[in-house]
Amino acid sequence: MTAHSASLTARARNLVGTGGPKDRSTWLEHVLGWTLVVVVAMFVTQVGWL
Repeated sequence: MTAHSASLTARARNLVGTGGPKDRSTWLEHVLGWTLVVVVAMFVTQVGWL
């Protein structure tokens, strides 16, 4: 592993949390969760399953 790829990996780990007990990005989880809910609701209504 080169130094460049190691720094990219470390940066990616900082940007994307693992959801562990020390991960403090709860607002991001809420936003992504509600976005998923809205997208699924839009899909369900467009397909006609509702």
